[in-house]
Amino acid sequence: MAEAITVSGPVSGTDKTLTLETGKFAPQSMGAVVASIGGTKVLTTANAAKSVRDGMDFFPLTVDVEERAYAAGKIPGSFFRREGRPTEDAILTCRLTDRPLRPSFPEGFRNETQVVTTVLGADQVNPHDVLSINAASAALMISGIPFDGPIGAVRMAYSQEGEWIPHPTFDEAENGTFELVVAGRELDDGDVAVMMVEAGGSENAFYYYDDGAKKVTEEVLGDGLQACKVWIKESIALQRQLLASVIATKGPIEQMKWTPVLDYTPEIFAAVERVASEGMAPAIKISAKADRNEAVDAVGADAVAQLCGDDGEFPGQSKQVKEAVRSLMKKMVRRRVLDEGVRIDGRGPADLREISAEVGVLPTAHGSGLFQRGETQVMNVLTLAMPRMNQMIDSLSPNNEKRYLHHYNMPPWANGETGRVGSPKRREIGHGALAARAVLPVIPNQQDFAYTLRLVSEVMASNGSTSMGSVCSSSLSLMDAGVPVRSHVSGIAMGLIYEDGKYVTLTDILGAEDAMGDMDFKVAGTEDAITALQLDTKIDGIPADVLSAALAQARDARLAILDVMNEAIPATRDEIAETAPKITTIYIPLDKVGEVIGPKGKVINTIQQETGADIGVDDDGARGIVTIGAVEAWRMEEAKMAILNIVDPPKAELEGVYMGRVVNITKFGAFVNILPGRDGLVHISKMGGGRRINAVEDVLELGQEIEVRVDEIDDKGKVSLTPTSPLGGDGDASDGGGSNGGGRERRSRNDRAERSDRDDAPASDNGAVATDVVEVSFEDSFDAELEGELGDLGPKSERPKPDRDGGNRRGGGGARRRHR
Repeated sequence: MAEAITVSGPVSGTDKTLTLETGKFAPQSMGAVVASIGGTKVLTTANAAKSVRDGMDFFPLTVDVEERAYAAGKIPGSFFRREGRPTEDAILTCRLTDRPLRPSFPEGFRNETQVVTTVLGADQVNPHDVLSINAASAALMISGIPFDGPIGAVRMAYSQEGEWIPHPTFDEAENGTFELVVAGRELDDGDVAVMMVEAGGSENAFYYYDDGAKKVTEEVLGDGLQACKVWIKESIALQRQLLASVIATKGPIEQMKWTPVLDYTPEIFAAVERVASEGMAPAIKISAKADRNEAVDAVGADAVAQLCGDDGEFPGQSKQVKEAVRSLMKKMVRRRVLDEGVRIDGRGPADLREISAEVGVLPTAHGSGLFQRGETQVMNVLTLAMPRMNQMIDSLSPNNEKRYLHHYNMPPWANGETGRVGSPKRREIGHGALAARAVLPVIPNQQDFAYTLRLVSEVMASNGSTSMGSVCSSSLSLMDAGVPVRSHVSGIAMGLIYEDGKYVTLTDILGAEDAMGDMDFKVAGTEDAITALQLDTKIDGIPADVLSAALAQARDARLAILDVMNEAIPATRDEIAETAPKITTIYIPLDKVGEVIGPKGKVINTIQQETGADIGVDDDGARGIVTIGAVEAWRMEEAKMAILNIVDPPKAELEGVYMGRVVNITKFGAFVNILPGRDGLVHISKMGGGRRINAVEDVLELGQEIEVRVDEIDDKGKVSLTPTSPLGGDGDASDGGGSNGGGRERRSRNDRAERSDRDDAPASDNGAVATDVVEVSFEDSFDAELEGELGDLGPKSERPKPDRDGGNRRGGGGARRRHR
């Protein structure tokens, strides 16, 4: 086995070390690097095809992230107990890795290229996503694949004390107010050009703000973009050190041979510019997307007819001519913005399109909002549910549950096109995650608002930043549903055009401006704090001061959008929507959880059946958490009172009379529920009012209601009861009491006395008098045994004991027997 080549470097300001290693794993891969921080370790490989597939008109770069459950010491939770489709976290890491890599390949490179990150170790302390970016760049650097690197990346957390923490742990990020992931390249002058930014507020950010933490504003974020350069440079320096070590050990890296694939030749573009410029000029000034596309297509068709016919300059090259027409449009749009300050639809660089906002668009939904900006229209629908609907997460992160879900759908008809409709693609997952990240900081935590929340953004029409439209419509639907969010969150997409050292920032970009510009920059936030940011570039990088200026321009647009949203609904509604379940949470002692649930769930199921409420019971290790929900509030309140009565049942009054219900029957008596959560014992000896009862079932049945009096309450709270009237029939204390509580008539003592010839002794089989009979009574010993087990059994019956013939000789287990 070959020896590994390893380089390590400290992470400034921390006790962490970043390590890059190659040569040990994946020896047949063109490039393979293992990157690690702490116990988190990823293997990233880079490979490219030797030739270009026929007809390839784009750069086929694929980035995959393979999460292995063994990395975190887990077995997959799926039915098959093996990894299946990528998790949402894996897909987001794919996108995070892809975005700074893609613009770093040379123009015309069309060889299929694949970068795969396999997570080998996840210590549940250090995230692996930023490691994937650094490892991918390093693997490409040593692979021989044409790549304009290295690219460095760092995650930073903004602490409550106002400091940026590089490569934070999960706990450090959770305890901070904001996270910032930045990737960039080092320029010749030593500065760092930013290529990708992914940022968002933490779940508890606004709670920390309430406690005095500094809010993340545009100025704070600009400082973060400057601060990140230190650690980006450290990563780049470590990659260069690894490259130098590989060359020193194995010799120069052989660069792969490739042939640039051009969409058209300079000659074709010159011809297209000559014949199509006059027609293209008015076409790019049409505001409506569909009309503009139709006009541009007509210009292209005319150019193809002139240049590709039998008598044309480029017969049979219509595809190349169409590509040249598209490039001509891009060139003319950009020049118009740079030279005249006028955009496709006639707006200036900082102008917003027309904006509208509406709530309550779906009467059956718990909350709904509709937001439209120009030709972009997004409807968001909110559903509230019990906490048991929280999503279980089977991933490598320490988080295993999610209560706030945001799903994004964009069907092909939103663009007036046809296409596949079905499961979400990576783009939809990424846009949904961005919208979720923007809104999450204003969502109340589960202690303050027990619901599980699912927001679904339905893109109805698209022409520029549907993800930011999702942010705005989500904020509207949350307030419409009565969720106590801190404030509205608005979002805006910014663009940038750069040529000849001149930067022009565009507010509220169209889809065409996104495709033809050099930057896609999205910012979301409240009136006084940023909650999310995402940036991608198509050029080598953007100076931090340009980004800071773009942030300030975006703030003006966000505030203008907030004004429109506040007109639609200025604050969250006072009550939860009528169609939504009403939920309350109560906390109970941990030792009471079993009583609330009952054996095999009997108690809690009974409460749910009687009240119609939905009840969930959980604990946090220190206390029980009971969540009660129902659409009708009265059902919720009834269930809540039932549970509180179990946890802290009302006290019975001595000598008090109650109408109770029999809830349990034993051989020695019956337990009667007299108050919510409070039962008492009616001993069998007290049931007949002086008559003997042989079996409790003879006079009582489960569920029967009887009136009882409280005789005694001991120091442990046990209650002794006596029926206010005899059970099983009427009679005085001298009556014998049959098996049915007096149902069978008994002979009196005087009647039995007349049989004096039998009173002296029982007769034997041959008629002689038996003199060896011993009479034994277990009544006293039985009562003594019960008293030791249950406590005082109450006052004894005043009924005199019957003589030896006065008992029920046929009774089922009477107290008197004869032993020889």
